Amino acid sequence: MSVETSVFERNSEMPNKELGNFLRKLRERTSPEGLGFSGGGRRRTPGLRREEVASLCQISTTWYSWIEQGRDVSVSTGVLLRLSEIFRISEAQREYLFNVAGKQKEKDASPPQEPIPEAVVQIVRSYPHPAYVLDGSWNAVRWNSFAEELFIGWLSPGSHFRNLLEYMFLSSEALTLVVSWEERARRLVGDFRADCGSNLHDPLKAKLIEKLQRESSPFQEFWNEEDVSWRESGEKIFHHPKFGRLIFDQATFRLVERRDLKVSLFVPFSGRDFSVSQGV
Repeated sequence: MSVETSVFERNSEMPNKELGNFLRKLRERTSPEGLGFSGGGRRRTPGLRREEVASLCQISTTWYSWIEQGRDVSVSTGVLLRLSEIFRISEAQREYLFNVAGKQKEKDASPPQEPIPEAVVQIVRSYPHPAYVLDGSWNAVRWNSFAEELFIGWLSPGSHFRNLLEYMFLSSEALTLVVSWEERARRLVGDFRADCGSNLHDPLKAKLIEKLQRESSPFQEFWNEEDVSWRESGEKIFHHPKFGRLIFDQATFRLVERRDLKVSLFVPFSGRDFSVSQGV
C-alpha cells in the first residue's frame, strides 16, 4: 500500500473521529453540578458521564457512545443543538461542532483557483506596516517588505518555512521572536482547528497535521486538547533580534470573494507611527 493511499484511507474516517474526540473533551470539561448531577461519589473521571449526556439529549447511551467512538453514525441537527446547550460552548466551538459533523455547507473544500484580487495585493504591498495573506492551509501567499523584516525565519528572504504553523512549531526563530510563545502557539492551534472545521480530512491539511504531530511535541499536545477558538485580534508582542521589543495590534479579515484567504494587518501599538525598520 502506498503512503498516499494510506493517508486517504485514514482521512476518510477523520470527520467522525474528530467529532467523537471533540465531544469527549467537552464532556470531560463540563461540571456535573451545573447540570443538576452530583459531583461526588465514585466518579473515576472528571466531567459528565456518557449516560448523563445521553439522558439530557434524550438519546440512548449506546448511541451517544458510538458518536464519541467515531463510528459511522449520523448525528441530527437537534442533537447537536442540545449538545451545544449542555456543554455551554462558545460560538466558535459551536460552528466547529456543526462543521465537523457535516451539518453546515462545506467551506474551502475546493479552494477557488481564481488569482488573489489585485486590490488586495496592492493593499498589502502599500500598507506601511507588516501585512500578509494566508491561504486555506495557512501558507503565506502574499506579504510586504515590513512583514519580511518582522517575521525572521518565516517571511524573510530565503526562509525554509512559508506555512505559519510549521514556522511557529518547527522554527527556532519563532521561539525567540514571539513573546509568550506557548500561549500564542496554543491559541493558534485552536484557531486552525476552528478555521478548518469540516475540512480536516482535506489531504493537504491532513498531511500538515500529521507532520506537525510527528515533529513537534507541543503541537501534538495542543492539538490533542481539542480546543477551538477564533483568532483573536489585539496586542501582539515580539522580541526582534535587531529592533528589540515591538508591540502591534493585529487585525485579521477574511475576503468575501475568496473565502479561503485571510489578510492580517499589524498596527503599531497605541497608534504610534513607525515601521519595523524604524524600531521603537
